[in-house]
Amino acid sequence: MTTTTGPHPTRRLILQGAVSVALIGLGNLPFAPALAAANDKYPDEAFKLKNEAEAIKALYGKTPEPSDKIKLDAPEIAENGAVVPVSVTTTLDKVTSISFFVAENPNALAASYRFPDGAIPAVANRLKMAKTSSVTAIVEADGKLYSATKDVKVTVGGCGG
Repeated sequence: MTTTTGPHPTRRLILQGAVSVALIGLGNLPFAPALAAANDKYPDEAFKLKNEAEAIKALYGKTPEPSDKIKLDAPEIAENGAVVPVSVTTTLDKVTSISFFVAENPNALAASYRFPDGAIPAVANRLKMAKTSSVTAIVEADGKLYSATKDVKVTVGGCGG
């Protein structure tokens, strides 16, 4: 049996050192937009609300207007409410956020994304839907709110159904 004296480097310690060295090498790259987005306050109150209009007001403080410049893709019939694919793209300029609302879910706000300047305003996600409902995408662009809505029929519920 052989023994050695002194501290033994653990895998975690080695990985932490490697990550530190890698991050130091990235020191000259511009990370300001990512850091600013990471410091945004999480909208926990909006995620708790059950009513769609109240959740929109809590998140944005105003109501949206419908826009044909938003393309909301969602299936007409979702066979499994636990994984309903949705996506949003828009031709609106200066997009700062995109959010998804599901009117008949236990909590109306399903997802919300913030975009730094210059980002391509497109989001794809799989939402959990309790039952048949309308899905609304809200796009905040140049300080105004715009929306697109689509009805999705759910055959097997995703929120405990």
